[in-house]
Amino acid sequence: MDRLKIGLVRTPLYYFYLFLCELGAIARFTGTALKSAILPPYRRSITRRQMDAIGVGSLPIVTLTGLFMGLVLALQSIVELRNIGATAYIGRAIGTTVIRELGPVLSSMMVAARAGSAISAELASMTIGEQIDALRAEGSDPVEKLVEPRLIACLIMMPVLTLICDMVAFIGGWLVACTVIQISSFFYWDSVLEVLTPAFVWGGAIKALAFGFVIGVVSCYSGMKTSFGSSGVGEATTRAVVISSISILALDFLITKIFIVTWW
Repeated sequence: MDRLKIGLVRTPLYYFYLFLCELGAIARFTGTALKSAILPPYRRSITRRQMDAIGVGSLPIVTLTGLFMGLVLALQSIVELRNIGATAYIGRAIGTTVIRELGPVLSSMMVAARAGSAISAELASMTIGEQIDALRAEGSDPVEKLVEPRLIACLIMMPVLTLICDMVAFIGGWLVACTVIQISSFFYWDSVLEVLTPAFVWGGAIKALAFGFVIGVVSCYSGMKTSFGSSGVGEATTRAVVISSISILALDFLITKIFIVTWW
């Protein structure tokens, strides 16, 4: 194996080899984390603290994201709908776009930037401080004590935060619709509710759940696999945010493709 590494240094094949190794390590880590999350014992007190840190802590930035997303989306929709004389149906355009795409994606990106970076930095600091090695020396499983509560908290709170982001975005769109094109509030909310079909709602919820899983796994993995040194925490945090963001966008395309074929 060492000879293979030496022979492939600074070649595209070598970097592909490193990618496969990293992919295998993440897959093993994901399997271990899932097993720990499913099987007892469950660390409810730690999980509740992580839910507070991830969910309540991310609430302000997610709310602001949803508000400005709704305001901007409404303004852009007015420009396009005016060309075909359909500005009265702005609620349908906002509802469809927010529920299916922008709500889950943008809220997850904000949570990855805020909570995912915090998780990665915390675990990276523990790794560099050899606290994780101390847990292993005591006979404890770091995945059960550190990864499981954070992963479950991400899985629970991400759909909740997405729902809040969607509702605030609808309110932002309502403010623009009522003040700019003066449509009635009843007509706006009625057109929004028309597109809130079970397929759309479940599609957005499944996306939020999948994105929360990605944020939890990638952030914990980046933190626990960090390199030692003064720059290790910064590198782990940057890696967690970048990989989480790219994975969210890629997974969004995959899930959307599946839903278009099956449900939508």
